[in-house]
Amino acid sequence: MNDSKGHITTFLDQHFLHFNAASLVDAAKAYKEQLNKGSKMLVSLAGAMSTAELGKIFAEIVRKNQVHIISCTGANLEEDVMNLVAHSHYKRIPNYRDLTPQEEWELLEKGLNRVTDTCIPEEEAFRRLQQHIFKLWKKAEEAGERYFPHEFMYQLLLSGDLEEYYEIDVKNSWMYAAAQQNLPMVVPGWEDSTMGNIFASYVLKGELKASTVKSGIEYMTYLAEWYRNNSDMGIGFFQIGGGIAGDFPICVVPMLYQDMEYTDTPFWSYFCQISDSTTSYGSYSGAVPNEKITWGKLDIDTPKFIIESDATIVAPLIFAYLLNL
Repeated sequence: MNDSKGHITTFLDQHFLHFNAASLVDAAKAYKEQLNKGSKMLVSLAGAMSTAELGKIFAEIVRKNQVHIISCTGANLEEDVMNLVAHSHYKRIPNYRDLTPQEEWELLEKGLNRVTDTCIPEEEAFRRLQQHIFKLWKKAEEAGERYFPHEFMYQLLLSGDLEEYYEIDVKNSWMYAAAQQNLPMVVPGWEDSTMGNIFASYVLKGELKASTVKSGIEYMTYLAEWYRNNSDMGIGFFQIGGGIAGDFPICVVPMLYQDMEYTDTPFWSYFCQISDSTTSYGSYSGAVPNEKITWGKLDIDTPKFIIESDATIVAPLIFAYLLNL
């Protein structure tokens, strides 16, 4: 790994010295240490990080083999590809806090689905993908084949069928980088994504079988096998946001240890979460890392970090630190 420091890394070392800023640098350094000692790393993506264009830097993390498996929501899976093929049709609304219900309705009528200050164009994004992904679903079903949601997306990207629509440099798509490497991935709760909803509509219409897309339980068993085969030098857990993208994969360790009775299963070797969730009243997303010790996920000595801040600010800085930018 290149240890020469760029301007961003130097700035962080000089100025991010206390509180959440210091936690950011400490977590980034510990992430580097994990990689240097040969540990692998899982990154979980929640929220709307793909719509926030995290791919501009995360794609390089994928290419540099600084992440070895990804857990993401169905939204992040598809929204990176949507940004790739429909970027010029997105609409930014800086004054989103001031919108009236009538103005929100008018966005809906224009086919603009709002994510905070950014509207995703339904026709150019959702429907453009739909016509191509349906063909892959149907082809698999007719051949008696079944794939995970991310595998269908990989097939779509690698087929070249979307190239005519590309509106950003493909190097800024983390999904394209992942597809090129056939990077392991789990996508828990894919059913609540737009593509998941569209797939369900075809099942309701009798045009596809639900079994054509592999399920969440199959993702868990896939993750369990991957963890068993890759944990000799440890596997770290870097969590962006909360929710199912983090909750689902972290449970694989206690499942293997307690339910499968594989008592040689190592705990996660590193844990960091970027979170703005309040630590109170049973919120798992806001739970401090030590709580995970009681559930058999982390060890007493596991390096643990929580950065209470906005992931759209923190994640690019940590990735810049990893890349020595």
